[in-house]
Amino acid sequence: QVQFVESGGGLVQPGGSLRLSCAASGFTFSDFAIAWVRQAPGKGLEWVSEINYGGDTTSYADSVKGRFTISRDNAQSKVYLQMNSLEPEDTAVYYCAIAGIWYEGDYDDWGQGTQVTVSS
Repeated sequence: QVQFVESGGGLVQPGGSLRLSCAASGFTFSDFAIAWVRQAPGKGLEWVSEINYGGDTTSYADSVKGRFTISRDNAQSKVYLQMNSLEPEDTAVYYCAIAGIWYEGDYDDWGQGTQVTVSS
């Protein structure tokens, strides 16, 4: 019964900012690393960022490095993605997921995702 609920997406102009939120439930949140994954129109899933269980180690895809910041609040079982200097290429549905296993064929703990559209 792992569940993720993503929110915070929307329409933004190039160069703008958004902060995505992910509320998790159904597991011991503080024991797991969490990833943000996105899917652009007509494309497959792309790993964006992840954060370890304690929130002190983060990593990013080259395409977003320096623009996005991942963080977490274990007390509230939430993960965030601060997105700055957004580009049209960032347009996608953004999902949070358990790091390390989301790419496995039997992973099915996907939330509804939140749509990010970067356009003039």
